Amino acid sequence: MTDTTDLLEGIGGEAAARLDDAVDLRRRIHRHPELGLDLPVTQATVLEALDGLPVTTTTGTATSSVIAVLDGDEPGPTVLLRGDMDALPMPEDTDLDFASEVDGAMHACGHDAHVAMLAGAASLLASRRGSLAGRVVFMFQPGEEGFGGAKVMLDEGLLDVAADGAEPVSLGFAIHQSPTLPSGLIASRGQAILAATDEFEITVQGRGGHASMPHHAGDPIPAAAAMISAIQTMVTRRVDVFDPAVVTVASMHGGTTTNVIPETATFAGTIRTVSPSTRALVVGEIRRVVEGVAAAHGVGVEVESTPGYPVTVNDPASAAFALDTAARLAGERAAFELPTPIMGGEDWSYVLEQVPGAMAFLGTRPDGIKPEDVAPNHSNRMVIDEGAMAAGIALYSGVALRHLANA
Repeated sequence: MTDTTDLLEGIGGEAAARLDDAVDLRRRIHRHPELGLDLPVTQATVLEALDGLPVTTTTGTATSSVIAVLDGDEPGPTVLLRGDMDALPMPEDTDLDFASEVDGAMHACGHDAHVAMLAGAASLLASRRGSLAGRVVFMFQPGEEGFGGAKVMLDEGLLDVAADGAEPVSLGFAIHQSPTLPSGLIASRGQAILAATDEFEITVQGRGGHASMPHHAGDPIPAAAAMISAIQTMVTRRVDVFDPAVVTVASMHGGTTTNVIPETATFAGTIRTVSPSTRALVVGEIRRVVEGVAAAHGVGVEVESTPGYPVTVNDPASAAFALDTAARLAGERAAFELPTPIMGGEDWSYVLEQVPGAMAFLGTRPDGIKPEDVAPNHSNRMVIDEGAMAAGIALYSGVALRHLANA
């Protein structure tokens, strides 16, 4: 195995030298957030950022994706680096002078920073093309926020493009920024790192009537309330505490006024699990519980379950490799092994079902903000320390360089 210490020399400085360009790119994307799978402005901005680099680009048809392929001067393995590009459907409430100019849309999950870091890594690695033995594929992905953009790109032939005339992808790596972690810290773990994200909607069918005479009606609202409570009890009684589940009812609707018992009540929520067995268990138990409660209340019930993203499972060796690279770049204190999974979800999971790889979190907490005061991802007040993007550029680049040298 090649000693990769020399490969990483100077990477930190080269990444820092690209920080100003990364900040500019990130801010341009931040001002013009786009949602879902159709991101024409963001796609054009990415292509502009890559212009002049010795890469071959391919754009998607079902989504506004960009795949950029950098071939080294010598053949070798193929590594895939990913950055997602889409924003969230929410207003921005920051005082940034580059705040969103699009009503009802904001980069509140830091995907603008992911794009900027990945483009910075493309520039850095292109400058070392002469010493590369293998291929680096840069995956600029739309539609992470609930649209399954990674799966769309896979279905459109992402891995075929990556391996066209080269070896198949032997490592996939993605970074997700996190304002709840100290700036510059890299965190990851082997096995499950993020949860499966399923959804459910339950409709309780009662019999409407006058609010003063509930005995002549079939009130769906107390039945729905009892179901919600019973679901939470079910999680504590039926799910192994060491293989956890989170079930959150986040929406409830029933009735239109104070003196009418409605015909129906509905509630909906999310299921988060980190193993296939518990995932199946919870979906089945929700149905069993609400049907039992409905029978006790004399009402009907319909259950609709919608599978979401699968569990994001890091290959243990790949996660350890990423953390070791972070430590080599910035010292042992720059790398942290997460003790447990995080119950958010990611469509990078689809890629990790097909290639070995990992996701790591990059801390972006701004200086001077206490952990308890941080606005987290998906907050309309979320801001990041842009200086941390240099660490992200370095990590993307370091992981690729070391893998190509050692695979």
